[in-house]
Amino acid sequence: MPYVIERWPGGMLTNFPTIRKAVKKMATIDKLTNDGTYSNLSKREILQISRQRAKLEKNLGSIADLTRLPSALFVVDVLKENIAVREANRLGIPVFAIVDTNSDPTNVDFVIPANDDATKSVEVILDACCAAMAEGLEERKAEKVDMEAAGENAPKAAKKKTTKARMDKAEEEAINAAKAAAFMGKDEEA
Repeated sequence: MPYVIERWPGGMLTNFPTIRKAVKKMATIDKLTNDGTYSNLSKREILQISRQRAKLEKNLGSIADLTRLPSALFVVDVLKENIAVREANRLGIPVFAIVDTNSDPTNVDFVIPANDDATKSVEVILDACCAAMAEGLEERKAEKVDMEAAGENAPKAAKKKTTKARMDKAEEEAINAAKAAAFMGKDEEA
């Protein structure tokens, strides 16, 4: 899954073709080193190319697998990554973000109110989000297998079935959360 942990390259979403060219250039440099052309160059050229490769790897290495615009964007610190949020809003890409009390949640589509400075807080939230994404991918794969097995006749029925299962699970989790809140309320009164 593509991610950015260094500085957000401005225009990464709005100027995506240019970013793809830079990623392709990084792949071309890798190809040079693998096919032996690299050894025919002078020391200075090798040094320049290796520095360029290191810079590209630092800024764009984590998005090398990104071949199209993302379907959603998850941001940990909205204040620090405001450029990413603005680009996503401009393109209509939904933004999921951890929003602290010092951040403005108006540009975020799905707000997760939490401390974005504490590593443990971020770790817990990211673990939950990653698990949900993995579950969604498994559901999508299962739907695809079911559709191929049933043919083209039952795609809506299969989708309704998985949607109902997901809704049932969400309702069960909400009930459990309400029970836990009620239990905690009784515990505090005692």
